Order: sequence, then structure tokens, then C-alpha cells
Amino acid sequence: MKKKAENSGSLFHFLNFSCACGEEEPLIIEDWAVMRGETWVVSGDNDSRKEWVMESMASFPAARIVSFASAARLIEYERKNDDSDFVEGGVSAGRTAGDLLFPGPDAGGISREGESLFNGLLPSGLLNRGIKYLSTGETRRVLLCEALLSRPELLVLEDPFDGLDEAGQKAVCETLRTYSAQGGTLILFMDRVTGLPFTPSGLLYLRRGQVAYQGAFEGFTSHPGEGDPGEKPILDVPDSAERGHAETPGEILAELRSVTVQWSGRKVIHNLSWTLRRGENWLIRGPNGSGKTTFLELITGDNPQVYANDVRIFGRPRGSGETIWELKERMGIVSYRLHVEYRLVGDIDLEGVVLSGLHDSIGLYAPRGEEERLRAAQWLAVGGFEGRETQRFSDLSYGEQRSLLILRAMVKHPEILILDEPCHGLDDVHRALVLKTLQAVGSTGKTSMLHVTHDRDEMLPCEGKILEFRPGENPMYRILDREVEYD
Repeated sequence: MKKKAENSGSLFHFLNFSCACGEEEPLIIEDWAVMRGETWVVSGDNDSRKEWVMESMASFPAARIVSFASAARLIEYERKNDDSDFVEGGVSAGRTAGDLLFPGPDAGGISREGESLFNGLLPSGLLNRGIKYLSTGETRRVLLCEALLSRPELLVLEDPFDGLDEAGQKAVCETLRTYSAQGGTLILFMDRVTGLPFTPSGLLYLRRGQVAYQGAFEGFTSHPGEGDPGEKPILDVPDSAERGHAETPGEILAELRSVTVQWSGRKVIHNLSWTLRRGENWLIRGPNGSGKTTFLELITGDNPQVYANDVRIFGRPRGSGETIWELKERMGIVSYRLHVEYRLVGDIDLEGVVLSGLHDSIGLYAPRGEEERLRAAQWLAVGGFEGRETQRFSDLSYGEQRSLLILRAMVKHPEILILDEPCHGLDDVHRALVLKTLQAVGSTGKTSMLHVTHDRDEMLPCEGKILEFRPGENPMYRILDREVEYD
């Protein structure tokens, strides 16, 4: 049970708090109080149940929560309610970021406080852009603006720096410092506690539903406890099945020729020419909104402007009679949008999620053969999910869900593995496990990886080439060899 503290200096108090779901071990917090004006970090492994703490805070009237789930709900809402693609005179931007932040007839009035906030958090012109065209990082910054405009007494953020470029991280950090200096109470739910740009008041670290550390942030030196998944030896990548077509070393798998993509007159990608050959692994980098996700959607065929450009996949021009499924059966995809899709079918079990990668479906609608189930078991073991085949996807933490979707992408040993910020929501242990597995996959020479990340520590040794997007420059991109380091 959760109770508020009687002490006037305490904003809320978890006292003899217990929460359980299904057959999982309960989350127990005996005594944790947060004082007004403090900044706390709540962290733990991907099986810590810390998301249950965050969900319980939603009942606190003074709290505003910005999480991966809130961003997912916004995207789901836009998808269900957007009918703006076909309008007289072209393609409409649909509901804009400005519409979200200032709904109603007085939407045009921006206070001096709001204007200052936008100048710090949002890039120029973003208020007039459609929500459906925002990158993951831009969406989260818009939601943070929305939360701050309500002047919350308690601000709860989930991994606020994940998915942001360097400028975005700096802007969010300065905004949070200002909020804290003005007396706001801040709780950050973080999967990793290393590399924070400021020192919080305290840290609550959970392990499998139990408080493993509670106290001053400086007093935390390492992840308490034993038996982390990352301490297990990495398993060999399971052998691939026969693909049914010839594989020629060095052959061109994907090619873009002078490609330009624009929305409402804004060029996201301009005159891009690029080639992917079998055996190559590419790091894709650039600031938020620079076109990285759009680029990946040109490869997968999920961007409609692919048909207005010269894009060739597996030797065939897009629009020459191939179906999107014929191409995707040779690809593996991990992205935020895929994660959102899977949250809508959360009742599927873990084995079904992995097997759906063999059929490129959201959910599993085909019979489960014994050979396929064996392959799924092998990959579940690689990801640390051994023996959990029947557990529901919706029962996993966000980080565990992301880990499972990576296994889903790799189960068929795709010729092209597309990874859009694959380590979002992963703790240190699972992040290291995922990166080791991706390195093993990329080193085989059988799967070519396209890897988007803002984190310098996530660049893999097998990634020998870099495609760097540079908005506002001419040209708007650079192709670099691995020897070129980050600026």
C-alpha cells in the first residue's frame, strides 16, 4: 500500500508498498520518501519492476509523466485519427507539434515563458511540423515541453536522454536544471546510471522487485547483486537456414541514386546517392530530425516517396512489380515504430514474438513447426530468455521487450539487418549482451547491418563505414570510413 508522508517537506512517501502482477515476484518498497525539490534516480536491471513504481505515480495528481509509453500512445493516437494525407493542393502536415502544445482557439498565443522553453528544447520550425513526421527524439522533446507548460509539482521522466543527439541532451539537461532550481521535484527512471550530466539527490536501485540500494547517489559504486545475464558466456549465434537464393560476396544489396525526400516543402533528404554491398556494416548517425529514420524507411519500403525516387533493393528497382513482403522476408528490422506496433498485440507469448520474425508479421498467425520452435528456443537462450517461452510480451519491461524484438529480427538471419536505436530502454547488462550478439552477427559476413545510434559507446567494431547526415549543409550527408572519428 502507498501512503503520503505527513511531513510537510515530503512530496510523497512509499511506505510498506507492495505490488504484484500474475505469477511474477512482487515489487516491495518498505520506506522511501521524496522531499520537495529533490532529484532522484530510480534504476535497476530490466527485470527490476521499476516501471511499476512509475505507473503507481500516475495516480499522484501533481505528477506529469513523460515515458516511452506516453510517446507510444501519442503515435498510436496520430495513426488512428490522422486522415490528412490526401488534401487539395498536396500532402497536409496533419496535427502539428504546435497544435498539441496549444490546443483550442487561443493556440496562437505563446507566453514569454513558453517561448523561452521552446527556444531551448525545440529546434527552429518544429512547432509547425506534423507530429507524424517527427523523429523519436523530437517527439519526446515535444512531450517534455507539454509537461513543463502545465507547471507540474512533480516531473517524472523515463530515460530522458535516450535517443537524443548531443544538442538535444544538452538542451534537456539545462531545462531540467532550471526546473530543479525553481523548486521542482524530479524523478528520473533510468536504465543506466552512468554518464549522467548532473548529480541527483539520491538513487533507488531495484533488483527483481527488491530494493538493492537506497541512498546518496555518490554512494552507489556498482550494480548490487549477482547472477546478471551479462555474466553468462555469450552463446554462439545459431546457424542460419538455407535462404533459397544465391549469395555473391560484394554484390549490391541496396542502392539509392540521387534520392530526395521532402514534406511540406522541407527537404529531409536531398540528392543522396549511396550503395550497400553484401558483407558491409554501416553506422548511420546525425542529429535528431536529420533523416536517419526516413532513410531506413526507404530501404524497407515503408516511406511512400520511395516510389518517386530511384531506389533499388536486391537488384530490383522499387515499383517494378515486387511486393513489400518479398523484400522484407530478406530483412530484419528493429525500430521504435515496430515496438509501438507490438505493444498493441501484447498478449502474444515470447516464442510467438520471435517466430513472427520468420513471417514478417505483427503477431503470429501461422502454425508453429518443431524446427521453427527449436530455432526460437536457441535465440531466446541467446537473449537470456531461456525457459520463458510462454510468458506474455506485455508482462516484460520496456527493455526486455526491446531485447526480444532484436531476437525477432535476427531469427531468420536476414541479409540486411536494420537497427534503429536498438538499445533504447536496455540496462547496462542487457545492452552489453545485445551489442556482443550484434557484433557476432555482423562479423559473419552473411548479414549486413544498418545501425542508427546517438551513443558513441554503441558503435561496433564490425561497422566499417559511416553514413552521416548533416542537415543545412550542401551536400546534406557524408560517407566516411571507420577511421574517421566523431567530431
